[in-house]
Amino acid sequence: MTILLMDLLDDLRQDHRNMSIMLDLLSDQVDHIRDGERPDYELIHDIMRYMTVYSDAVHHPKEDLLYAAMKAKHPELDEDLERVEPEHREIAGRGEILRADVEAVASGAAVTRERLVEDTSDYVKTLRKHMAWEEEDLFRRAKDLIEDEAEMFIDISNFDRLDPVFGPEREHSFENLLRNIKDLSNST
Repeated sequence: MTILLMDLLDDLRQDHRNMSIMLDLLSDQVDHIRDGERPDYELIHDIMRYMTVYSDAVHHPKEDLLYAAMKAKHPELDEDLERVEPEHREIAGRGEILRADVEAVASGAAVTRERLVEDTSDYVKTLRKHMAWEEEDLFRRAKDLIEDEAEMFIDISNFDRLDPVFGPEREHSFENLLRNIKDLSNST
């Protein structure tokens, strides 16, 4: 499947809004841990499963395609683009660490509160910083490319999967996560 560059950029921005919701939910859980309360480990696990099966496996590869197209069409736009893929790998690695922490807790292994707070906080901070950089800098450059190449298409066939939580068909296995997102939106 090919997609207009403009539509891809819109999709990526929507993904960032959705990922921000996930990070808000994770931050709430970190607050519970810091306050000595028991967090919702099932929710943290669901968030991290979403982040690994969608954000890391679909969203970030689409961004990599966008940046490769930018570099190919307008090499002058490629300053700092070499850091995109390594940052995506770092985020995925931090996500796997956090997911492993939660799975360890679920299986009865000892994971300290400090470690869980640190790993969750590092993940949230790293991803928020990365998304802010993309929104403020790289997506702005992509928009400049769109103005020059209005009819530019990008092949996303390998990553043409629907979002299992925010997409039109929501996966039943994310029911707890969906309930928490609904509660979050009702409280704001």
